[in-house]
Amino acid sequence: MVFSSLTFLLLFFPILLMLYFFRRNLSWRNGVLLVASLVFYGWSDPVWILAMVFSTAVNYICARGIARHRKKSTRRSFCAIAVVVSLGFLFYFKYADFTVNSIRSLLHLPRRDLGITLPIGISFYTFQILTYTIDVYRGRVPAQKKFSSLLLYVSCFPQLIAGPIVQYGDVAAQIDRRYTSVEDFSAGMRRFAVGLSKKVLLANICGSMLEQTTLAGSGSPMSFGGAWLSALLYALQLYFDFSAYSDMAIGLGRILGFTYKENFEHPYASRSVSEFWRRWHISLGSFFREYVYIPLGGNRRGNGRTAINLLIVWALTGLWHGASWNFVVWGLYYGVLQLLERFVFRSVIEKTPSLIRWVLTFVITLVGWVIFYYTDFGQVTEHLMAMVGLAKTGMGYFRAEFMDAAGRAVLEKYTVYPVIAFICSLPIVPALKKRLGTGVGERAANAATTLILTALVALSVIFLIGQSYNPFIYFRF
Repeated sequence: MVFSSLTFLLLFFPILLMLYFFRRNLSWRNGVLLVASLVFYGWSDPVWILAMVFSTAVNYICARGIARHRKKSTRRSFCAIAVVVSLGFLFYFKYADFTVNSIRSLLHLPRRDLGITLPIGISFYTFQILTYTIDVYRGRVPAQKKFSSLLLYVSCFPQLIAGPIVQYGDVAAQIDRRYTSVEDFSAGMRRFAVGLSKKVLLANICGSMLEQTTLAGSGSPMSFGGAWLSALLYALQLYFDFSAYSDMAIGLGRILGFTYKENFEHPYASRSVSEFWRRWHISLGSFFREYVYIPLGGNRRGNGRTAINLLIVWALTGLWHGASWNFVVWGLYYGVLQLLERFVFRSVIEKTPSLIRWVLTFVITLVGWVIFYYTDFGQVTEHLMAMVGLAKTGMGYFRAEFMDAAGRAVLEKYTVYPVIAFICSLPIVPALKKRLGTGVGERAANAATTLILTALVALSVIFLIGQSYNPFIYFRF
């Protein structure tokens, strides 16, 4: 089930709200939320619930063991068991096929898939449960005594499937003590409406446009303009898709009394690669910094060790996104770029005008998304070559035409829509909203915002009724 489905909007969500707010008792609300979360997660395949519950149970037992023992070696052993089991589950479901076939490829053997189905959201909830056990081991949070409360933290449906990655310490107190005010409910509904509108009216349409362009591996030569257009459309689809889910998750969390941290801060406004990754998928960056980079030594052991630590983190960041070598290359691409920014071009970057830095950063980001999109390196090369004006044909690479027929058809059909979508990805709308609020008063601005969002939600529902294209890209990560 996805937030932008009619099943969620017209059935699951209204029933949940009625049951959840039927009583003020927090035990009742936690029980309703836990059951609803398990139903939400198991909607398409209930068997996936077993893996999540088992992983949670192992971490619950190990954390209790850590809390009961003072001997450091015993505590470390319990923590190690939890980490190994959790990552072992993740490895089996997500990386077993990849590992086996990588070895078979090295041995020049034919590919043989194991037929393992990837549980939705396993990358997200595995990292979340690990923050709990590791923080108990570090003494940052007490061990949770109630298994149901820990399972609620792991399975809570707003952030379960595609984040943001919520660290246990950020919401531990809210599991047993929280309250939803009228202001919280209203603000949460508005934030959910923003996310739904971004998903349906921006991400889905950009994705539909992308499917109509000429892509690498299609058999038709890519044009120069078509290559840049498709890269732009994918960048916009990915941003609006994932940030929309985070918006809806944060909004739903606030409605239910939880406060989740921001996950995106207009990353396409960044003026360096490092800044981009401080703005994109913030919760993932925080996890790798807290639980991988700093334990490796961070930047405390000299420039050489810092470089190695960064490359390890970025290789793991890429691999986290998917079991394919293109994701590893994509992660190392950003790792190398950040090393260059940090140790080679730092003084040059500081002297470069902001506009040029922004344009260069956005171009670098588009190149990165091309690597991210294709699992076949031949297709990556074909697309990147088209972006520099060389089209692949049966006889090699030749000068590409400026715009192919598919690209022209997309631009004729959607006219300035890509430009509008790109503008919406920048912090221009929040700036206009702030100025509007200053000019007409806070009450009038809130009323206007509510009216606009209501109209956008209605339009989104109409679009959902009439269209079948409605994927969430990050579900596969």
